[in-house]
Amino acid sequence: MSTLHTPPFHERDDDELLTFNEVAEILRVPINTLRWWRQLDQGPRFFKIGRQLRTTVAEVRTYLDAAQGDLRPLA
Repeated sequence: MSTLHTPPFHERDDDELLTFNEVAEILRVPINTLRWWRQLDQGPRFFKIGRQLRTTVAEVRTYLDAAQGDLRPLA
């Protein structure tokens, strides 16, 4: 019996494709939150391959970097 090992996010290649569910897991948000962000044109950008939504590791990293840049220290 073999188990599929997924490397930690920081070790993944930028061009690797991620599913909608994988992105929700990485960002630690409910899938419905990710869907809502997509409706509001927020969050990582997704594209369709056939009927499935996909994004890249690089896109999620870009989103996280931008989100961290929006944080302001409390005065």
